[in-house]
Amino acid sequence: MQESHRPAVTISAIAAEAGVSVPTVSRVLNGRGDVAPRTRERVEMLLRNYGYQRRGVRPEARSGLIDLVFNDLDSPWAVEIIRGVEEAANEAGVSMVVSAIHRQTSPTSTRQWLDNVSARASDGAILVTTDLDSFLRAELQRLQVPAVVVDPAGVPDLDVPTIGATNWTGAVGATEHLTAAGHRRIGFVAGAPGLWCSRARLDGYRAGLDAAGIAFDPALVLEGDFDYQSGFRAGCSLLELPEPPSAVFAASDQMALGVYEAVRKKGLRVPEDVSVVGFDDLPEARWASPPLTTVRQPLAEMGKLAARTVLRMLQGEGPESPRVELATRLLVRESTAAPARH
Repeated sequence: MQESHRPAVTISAIAAEAGVSVPTVSRVLNGRGDVAPRTRERVEMLLRNYGYQRRGVRPEARSGLIDLVFNDLDSPWAVEIIRGVEEAANEAGVSMVVSAIHRQTSPTSTRQWLDNVSARASDGAILVTTDLDSFLRAELQRLQVPAVVVDPAGVPDLDVPTIGATNWTGAVGATEHLTAAGHRRIGFVAGAPGLWCSRARLDGYRAGLDAAGIAFDPALVLEGDFDYQSGFRAGCSLLELPEPPSAVFAASDQMALGVYEAVRKKGLRVPEDVSVVGFDDLPEARWASPPLTTVRQPLAEMGKLAARTVLRMLQGEGPESPRVELATRLLVRESTAAPARH
């Protein structure tokens, strides 16, 4: 006679039966001391009764620490990601450490970060705007550190959980907002070359033009680097064209604010002379004068979901999906209008 097997139980089911929250069960699994003794006994009894297993995780070395690593910490964009990760970490009763890998300027920074992860006995890692290359993946597997990538630099790898946003859809919506207002010459300031999100936003811009029957003009597309300075330079160049655009869509809010300054330097006004749209919805977008119309990228939510995914993996539950894209949304403020009549 075949032996019957009970289906694997989840920490959500354990929490429900114990009458506690999921974070409380996580604290017990992490060996943290901030759980009442009787609650701990009840949870541990259920874990034993159900034979709960943490697959692929080294329980004896659990530190209750998640590593969050960026390529660049100078952007307000990074602050929003950090805020989301911190909120999810606090809910689960774990801590996080934030660092940066500067691969281009410091070839040894990856090795140094891995050494730090090992020394800290970090439980999991969240990598932002990077590729989990074969070396990095192999080292994290050797350390038994599950990883999630937020906004992957290259084409998402289905073997690694990734969290992103609907970049293409957001760019289509921004472009269609401008074409609906009557704009025909729309400049585009692209993001850093080679990044997956940059390509998706450029493709969305082109799709938005195509939907309005507007031919793509490569002269209206300039390369930026997601920062204020590159947006300013691109804005100046676009406004110096023999037939300058009546609107500019920048692939980030910081570049859009650089375009603002280029418009002012030219003696023009936003949106009376030039409409401007950004992408991200950073706090600066709301504070700008005029407030910036932009595509909201749910950065904090992306960070929160990444942290929760790592925590699920630590409990052996695995990610709900290998690739998640959170919805973007166009926020129409005061930086766009119909094209000026000359």
